[in-house]
Amino acid sequence: MEEKKQQTSGAPVLEPLGSAREVEQAIEAILFAAGYPVRFEKLSEVLGVGVKDIKTMVRDLEKKFREDETCHGIQLLIYPASCQLATKEQYAPYIREALGIRRGGNLSASSLEVLAVVAYNQPATRSFIDLVRGVDSSYAVNSLLDKGLIEAAGRLDAPGRPMLYVTTEKFLRVFGINSLDELPATEALSVAEQAEQLNMDKEINADGTVLKKPDEEEDAVEPKEYTEATDPEETDVVFENGAEPLSDGSEEIFAGDLASGSTEE
Repeated sequence: MEEKKQQTSGAPVLEPLGSAREVEQAIEAILFAAGYPVRFEKLSEVLGVGVKDIKTMVRDLEKKFREDETCHGIQLLIYPASCQLATKEQYAPYIREALGIRRGGNLSASSLEVLAVVAYNQPATRSFIDLVRGVDSSYAVNSLLDKGLIEAAGRLDAPGRPMLYVTTEKFLRVFGINSLDELPATEALSVAEQAEQLNMDKEINADGTVLKKPDEEEDAVEPKEYTEATDPEETDVVFENGAEPLSDGSEEIFAGDLASGSTEE
């Protein structure tokens, strides 16, 4: 029964490759023929090697391409779930000229804004994008969906169940990065980070009032009330600068003392 199932399935039976070197060469051949990112799971399924081993071999292959940089016009790009062979950027003009490829249109300013909002805050709903930009973003979102730079990734568990959008592997490829961790740092905080920062900066009392931090306290300090000396001999003290105690018992400080930055005791 098992033999009949294999025969009727129509799937070809591939002979296992004999060595790790042959597996690496097969990976390179598949990626070259594909021309687009191939998932690690697919390579594992076809080559009969575990996903972990496939990833290790791909990293080793990428290292070889990097070490022999002067010998190759192509590079191996590694993404979180896939990998791809691609030409090096510096040869793009020659490739376009040789193959008659017309230069693609650039993204509009609105599309770049939407893409930035999604990239730094994903997953993000369209209403959140509209809130950040202050305008309706329907056209830009649909344009980015058509270009494959963002994609739907489920729905938010909230009234209306709005769609959540995230960036794609094509986004990484177009912008020349391997993961979202390589995005340039930005001073703008996400909404979640802003809320967390707000809670950290303020202490809430039990009744809901906001307590001030020590650095928020007013600098002015109430002067302590002067207590007159109990020793009668101390009432006739004359200070070294020749000034007598004031009627309230406090020492008079002259402008000359303040300018020098010190007062003698």
